[in-house]
Amino acid sequence: MADHIFIGGGAQDYGVAQTMLLDKANRHGLIAGATGTGKTVTLQIMAEEFSAAGVPVFLSDVKGDLSGLAAAGSPNFKLHEAFTKRAKTIGLDLQYDSFPVTFWDLFGEKGHPIRATVAEMGPLLLARLMGLTDVQEGVLNVAFRVADEEGLPLLDLKDLQAMLVWVGQNAKELSLRYGNVASSSVGAIQRELLVLENQGGSALFGEPALDLSDMMRTRDGRGEINILAADQLMGSPRLYATFLLWLLSELFEELPEVGNPDKPKLVFFFDEAHLLFDDAPKVLVDKVEQVARLIRSKGVGVYFVTQNPGDIPDDVLGQLGNRVQHALRAFTAKDRKELKTAAETYRDNSAFDTAEAIQEVGTGEAVTSFLDRKGIPQVVERTLIRPPSSQLGPIDDATRKAVMNASAMAGKYDTPLDRESAHEMLAKKAEAAAKEAEAAEAAEAEADEKEREFRNARRYDGGRSEGRRSSSSRKSSGGGFGGALASVVAKELKGTTGRRIVRGILGSLFKAR
Repeated sequence: MADHIFIGGGAQDYGVAQTMLLDKANRHGLIAGATGTGKTVTLQIMAEEFSAAGVPVFLSDVKGDLSGLAAAGSPNFKLHEAFTKRAKTIGLDLQYDSFPVTFWDLFGEKGHPIRATVAEMGPLLLARLMGLTDVQEGVLNVAFRVADEEGLPLLDLKDLQAMLVWVGQNAKELSLRYGNVASSSVGAIQRELLVLENQGGSALFGEPALDLSDMMRTRDGRGEINILAADQLMGSPRLYATFLLWLLSELFEELPEVGNPDKPKLVFFFDEAHLLFDDAPKVLVDKVEQVARLIRSKGVGVYFVTQNPGDIPDDVLGQLGNRVQHALRAFTAKDRKELKTAAETYRDNSAFDTAEAIQEVGTGEAVTSFLDRKGIPQVVERTLIRPPSSQLGPIDDATRKAVMNASAMAGKYDTPLDRESAHEMLAKKAEAAAKEAEAAEAAEAEADEKEREFRNARRYDGGRSEGRRSSSSRKSSGGGFGGALASVVAKELKGTTGRRIVRGILGSLFKAR
């Protein structure tokens, strides 16, 4: 079995094979270039090559074009002659073929539904998703902390909404333990949750939650290509970026250490990668850099796809060892500066000027550099990217439906589950507290009636005071529902520190293997 994947032909007359070593593919990578320069086709052929090598792949299909991986290319295709000529130039025997594909879709329309629970997402990523301030994020952390400690499962948005109501009603008691919990912050979070729900975010949260092993399968020796339909999802770019970041963090937390495998266990392509870092707080960028640095030891390769390398923070960019740079345009002073910076990240080739080559390469051509056997970046080369074996462009709806019906995932995630969780449990507690308050009021009324009967019968009060009530009765009745629930909260917050749930780098639940 080959120990590399074939990307294209480079050097003189494009006759020297440009390959990526499989045992270096988990050192991450970058596919960059202006719109229309061939990034999507490069992503497609890399997915094909990894699949053929038995490596599962996850990628997002922003424009719908990558669904063509599920169908074989055709000699009747209008670019067949051009593809055949290119294949001959780079020494490739072009064979058209389809690949094992599983379609996924957060909205369940163009793929199998894919969900995460609110608890799995965690407060850090949710705060990023909703654009919360530091103070609001602090209140969200309080809600998660209490839910974790008290065994209140946060599965969907209504669970979190109920939990925030609970926190707001008992802010005084919670503030003594966790710091200030402002009702205005609770209200702001609830409004953002409503916006998220209106944008379709509720489709992401719930059960059955995604089992990562379903994305790491092989079929007949070839890696499964998992395609997330993202054309509709891109209408909510923050939701798109947060979901992919959550998926990456789940892989990091759940997969065991494998050291330096002969080939990756999974390759993860992050298309439109700039969305991950746009307006992201430094603490989140730092954590992404940490995940990128450490996840390679779990056998996962992460490939960022974006227009300009400058879209990626330097600390993350420094982790990307395998690079395919399509054309960049330099129309402004800023463009020229970014072009120069991009060129300086490659090892010079005496045969050409890297900056000029990045401007001159045509569609389907790129400058490339991959890690050698010692893990050192190779000298940059002008490379003609190999043509795809699968269909170029999207498949039709009938073909997509047929692939989905034949998938091993058909039916597994289609029906949502709504088991008892925080929403239902808090409702029961509120009902119990209300009944307790009603019982206390009834007992007090009965005691008052007996006292009146005693006075009327004996014509004196026996030393009793008409306004005399037990402090416990006043506490139970005072404040009605809120007061009764507060007493429940106070009791339940005692002695819970030994039951905290451990969370990982990005705040997602750490699940013991």
